[in-house]
Amino acid sequence: MSENVINLHKATDPPADGAAPTVLTVVPDPAPVAPVPLWVRSGRTLKSAVTHESTRATVRAATRHSLYAFNGGRIVARRAWDGRTGSRYERMIRAAEAAGNLEAAQEWEERLQRFRAARHHRRMDLLHSPVDAAKGAAVGAGMSIGVLVALGVVMALNTGEVRDVVTPLSATVDFIATLIRIVQVVWGPALSIGPFLALLALWSVGRKQHAAPNWALPANVRSGEGEPITPSIVVKALRDLGVPALARAIKEMGDAGASMLGPIRIAGCGVEVDVTLPSGVSTNEVQGKRRKLAENLSRHEHEVFITIPQAARTVRLWVADSGALDEPIGPSPLVTDETMTADYTKGKAPWGQDLRGDAAALSLYQRHLLITGLSNQGKTVALRSLALWLSLDRSVQFLMGDLKGVGDWKMFDGLATTLIQGPTDEHVIQVTEMVEGAVDEMNRRIQAPPGTTFPPLIVLVDEAQVAFMCPAKGTGKDKRPYGGAKADSRYFMAVRKIHNQGRAVNVLMWQGTQDPTNENLPKLVREGAHTRASLALGTESQARMALGDKAVDGGAAPNLLRPGLDQGTLVVASSGIDIPTGQSSITVRTHYIDDDSAEAITDRAKALRDGVTTLHAVDHSPEHDPLADIAAALGDAPRVRTKDVLARLAARNATAYGEWSFLNLKRALDDADASPYKSDGVMVVSRDRVARALANRDETGSASAE
Repeated sequence: MSENVINLHKATDPPADGAAPTVLTVVPDPAPVAPVPLWVRSGRTLKSAVTHESTRATVRAATRHSLYAFNGGRIVARRAWDGRTGSRYERMIRAAEAAGNLEAAQEWEERLQRFRAARHHRRMDLLHSPVDAAKGAAVGAGMSIGVLVALGVVMALNTGEVRDVVTPLSATVDFIATLIRIVQVVWGPALSIGPFLALLALWSVGRKQHAAPNWALPANVRSGEGEPITPSIVVKALRDLGVPALARAIKEMGDAGASMLGPIRIAGCGVEVDVTLPSGVSTNEVQGKRRKLAENLSRHEHEVFITIPQAARTVRLWVADSGALDEPIGPSPLVTDETMTADYTKGKAPWGQDLRGDAAALSLYQRHLLITGLSNQGKTVALRSLALWLSLDRSVQFLMGDLKGVGDWKMFDGLATTLIQGPTDEHVIQVTEMVEGAVDEMNRRIQAPPGTTFPPLIVLVDEAQVAFMCPAKGTGKDKRPYGGAKADSRYFMAVRKIHNQGRAVNVLMWQGTQDPTNENLPKLVREGAHTRASLALGTESQARMALGDKAVDGGAAPNLLRPGLDQGTLVVASSGIDIPTGQSSITVRTHYIDDDSAEAITDRAKALRDGVTTLHAVDHSPEHDPLADIAAALGDAPRVRTKDVLARLAARNATAYGEWSFLNLKRALDDADASPYKSDGVMVVSRDRVARALANRDETGSASAE
């Protein structure tokens, strides 16, 4: 029988084989923890008690309510002092002088003189008032006794009792004695309770004025949530703005800057106030510190708007209620009112609400339109809502190009004369030819007899930056590029021509584009729009591209909108919308109309029309030869009007040419170098050009076959 040997010493060389002996390790007990001194434990307990939230809340409450009563007394005392002396007028005089307003200072000085004269008159009257009061009291007492005695005589004559002569007089004496006893009973408690009532009144005044340090105020007031905008808060925010001249001027004003402020008016979901800046402070110094001003007012940057009204040296502040701008506005009247119609000439499109909460409506009459912004900010929905309203006017015609091609405009199929949807170069070519066709229609209208009226033609291109950036060039002899921003760009020049002359004959250009630059939105194009609107943008330079220098210098700041959070919020510069006097732009929160609601609106618009056949992409089917068919339609005539050519083609092959328009005919002839031209004021097709194009094509085909 073998026994295991337990070695209490660690082997220096462990055995080579796997059979290692069992080793017992003896671990000593840990050293005892030193006890925490009593003073340390007491200090920790005291610190925990002092820093506990309940203790802090108690201290804040005690401090707050104590200072409410103390500072309430100071406020009441100052009000009383202002009422009895001319200190209020003197403060206003100093404030007007500090602001450089000498007329106001003179007016307040005149008021002070009138106050002093009236006070002197009252004091002089006090010299005679004791004698007058004594005479009045004696006469009043005598008359009262006489009336009572006369009343007693009447009673005595009636009753036959002589003692009734003094009955009214004794009753009056008894009544006075009763009043004296009541006063004697109430006087003691009143003296005890009176100071507490007075203290409560002072506390109420201090509480209403928040007369306590900020750290001692309640959490909702301290954080600014729901805090009303008062003159003192606005002045303090301006004083702490970091503009030295403004801070010095406010300090020198006897009224602490209150004279700078106009009345604070409720404006929609916020308030509005005009601030007349003191001499030496420019409006752009305040505009450039919008974020700091908003934080001083306990607001986010997007909740404060600074504009420049017509008055000199004045800024207009609009301050939203906390969180109000994050709440959605109501649905569009286009959705809720199924009986609504449109009037292109006199009506206005219900677009949304301004910051004051009033309805914002836009007139579209003879105004080119440009809407821009970053991607996915609501540009298409804002542009589409205007087209939806205008579609309810049956006289309006639409030519539409959607260069995004995801179906945002599909509801206009059957409503628009042309609807091209897609992002490729081929779609850009078709959209360009559509715009060029609108230019030809514009020229035809211009040549009409004076006084001729024409139905509105809206040429709408969404995602227009795709057209400007398209690298495709023409075929045949015409090698001009479709995109670009130069004089040889077909899309650019077509848009410019409509901007120059289209308004007079109701041919209007509407464009929606995103993330504007000089390359994808040329200067001449953006400045040709009468109505310019912008959603959130990245930089101030982009804001200037979108709205122009005048609007941005006047306070327009779409670059300060929050991408993703302020979707559908537009800054608009246009004569077609009501803008407050003195401002160059207005901020509009547009209604959101989803695809289903848009379908319902276009169904109502289609019911107003006799039926519209919408042209999509051109059909290049191989069963027919467009050039040969055109030659056959011309017959023996040297030239034929394009309108007659289209009619003959439709009669020849209704399936292939029944939906052709001038755009299709022009493209077919341009590709063959047989473009239509103008003769005697009308567009015609030349038989010789078509024949020459056929001959050249046949020669080219024969050479290729050889």
